[in-house]
Amino acid sequence: MDLMQALVLGVVQGATEFLPISSSGHLVLVPWVLRWQPPELTFDIFVHWGTLAAVVIYFHRDLWALLRAGLLGIRKGEFSSDPQRRLAWLILLGTIPAGVAGVLFKDFFTSLFREPQLVALCLMGTGLLLWGAEYLGRRTDSLAQMRWTGALLIGLGQAMAIAPGISRSGATIAAGLVIGLQREAATRFSFLLSVPIILGAGVLQLREWGSQGGGGMLLLGFLTAFVSGYLSIHFLLRYVQRHSLHPFAVYCWVVGLLGLLISIWW
Repeated sequence: MDLMQALVLGVVQGATEFLPISSSGHLVLVPWVLRWQPPELTFDIFVHWGTLAAVVIYFHRDLWALLRAGLLGIRKGEFSSDPQRRLAWLILLGTIPAGVAGVLFKDFFTSLFREPQLVALCLMGTGLLLWGAEYLGRRTDSLAQMRWTGALLIGLGQAMAIAPGISRSGATIAAGLVIGLQREAATRFSFLLSVPIILGAGVLQLREWGSQGGGGMLLLGFLTAFVSGYLSIHFLLRYVQRHSLHPFAVYCWVVGLLGLLISIWW
């Protein structure tokens, strides 16, 4: 990997982690189409930590308030009376499905990263999720109105998105819309829900960390993922206030179809 590849893949990871177009799918398809070697685990760890830093810094006030409220709720043994405590509990609940699926089916999901055609199909599936959620969702409820069953459904969407090509943000936002959340509320919950799962995945990857790689490329990947991730969060939170997710659905269909066509030609 050279510096240009590190720059491109860092930007791709940061932007597509939070936009509902699948970071894992792009990190499979982009190197495949450009005939690059897939990024090593070391680089993958650094760009994921870059996106983690982006969401933590962007939501640092929210996360600090949720952490304090959650710890207070544990100490008092009560979560439902305070909105922040309740939200902390819902985030924890929503994290469980992906955590369980990632541990139990890790080898299966890892094998999917070697199948660009399947990734392209999953990306097209993400488009269907986004379009269908816009059609089905009432988009009337705030986060304060979300029930534990809704958090669990969003968590199942996040678990499904471990498969490359299924967007984590896309699946969780779509699930939020289906249970009746407003677009901005569903998007905010999706971003907050990403913190424990990205952190957990990064810790698990560290156990397999072997090659150290080039320090300059790792730093570049981290920084570009951080900057593009931060800007993507800022953009999407404002975009969903007035616009639908239909353009992202169309994007997923187009890229997925192109991926399938390229696989036929090659």
